[in-house]
Amino acid sequence: MSQLFEADANRVRQAVDDGADLETRDDRGRTPLLVAVTENRLDVAEILVKAGADPNALDGRHDTPWLVTGVTGSVPMAKLLLGAKPDLTITNRYGGVSLIPASERGHAEYVRLVAGSGIDVDHVNDLGWTALLEAVILGDGGPRHQEVVRALVAAGADVNLADKQGVTPLAHARTKGQTAVARILEEAGAH
Repeated sequence: MSQLFEADANRVRQAVDDGADLETRDDRGRTPLLVAVTENRLDVAEILVKAGADPNALDGRHDTPWLVTGVTGSVPMAKLLLGAKPDLTITNRYGGVSLIPASERGHAEYVRLVAGSGIDVDHVNDLGWTALLEAVILGDGGPRHQEVVRALVAAGADVNLADKQGVTPLAHARTKGQTAVARILEEAGAH
């Protein structure tokens, strides 16, 4: 296994200096950058990005370093990878952009950052859900998900964009008893 998969930044730097293949793969098809992002090793990721590692390299599960930032919610990692110009339209195995899993998990600071980066805040995944729908349907309606909803609304998300069954985010919020989320959506013009 390549030293690029090491957690030790000094060993990774040495491997890069020695000309190691930045896009080498482990047995799961992951690149060293994807592993560093997954493990939130910013120091290692910085070395790899500076050396030219690809933020869009797909693994065997159809994840990329960029997409994984939406799962982890790491703002420093997202900022680093945004500097490497990732493809914001690339989708995961569920057809979602990075903003969708971040919204589901309540990563409000990440959502604020990425929503302002040119990503499509109304992207619809294979389930027929947007980031806003995921925040409501899979979120708990608590403070973190309320902040996600606010961030998406502020970024211009369509508050009336319904799922495949025609159910709007507001209707889902009401059904789930998420009164604070429902209020945020109503104030944004949801019906």
